[in-house]
Amino acid sequence: MPRKIGSLTLYSVDDLHELLGISKMTLRAYLREGRLKGRKLGVQWFVTEEAIRDYFDQGQKENEQRQEPAKKEKKIKYVVQGVNDLVSETEECSTLTETLDCLHSQAIISLFQVQITDADTGEILEIVKARDFIDRYEE
Repeated sequence: MPRKIGSLTLYSVDDLHELLGISKMTLRAYLREGRLKGRKLGVQWFVTEEAIRDYFDQGQKENEQRQEPAKKEKKIKYVVQGVNDLVSETEECSTLTETLDCLHSQAIISLFQVQITDADTGEILEIVKARDFIDRYEE
C-alpha cells in the first residue's frame, strides 16, 4: 500500500509489483539503471507518482523519436561496383533508374554488386548482388 507523506505519495517495489504486475527484480534493475527514478531509504526503494509518470512519458517520447526518422525520407546513393579484382569499375548513381541503366550496360552482370548508401551520412545500408538488385527494383 502506497505511503502518503503530506502531498507526496511513495510507492515501494512491492506496491509497484502488485499494481503493475512487473517482477520485483525487473523493478529493482530499472531503479539501479536509472530508467525509473527512485530513492533508497535504508534497504527499500521508493518511487513517487511523478517518477512513474516520467517513466511512461519517457517511453512515449522514445517511441515518437523512433518513428520520426522513419517519417523522414533518407537520401540514398547507389554505388555500382565490381566484386573482384578483374572488374575495378565503380559508378555512383543517385536514382534507381540510373542504377538499373548502369547495370544493364554491363557485359557480365554477375561481376557487379550495388552498395546502397545513406547519401547524408555515408553509412552503408545494404550491399546487393547486381542480379538481385535488378530483380528487386525492375518493374
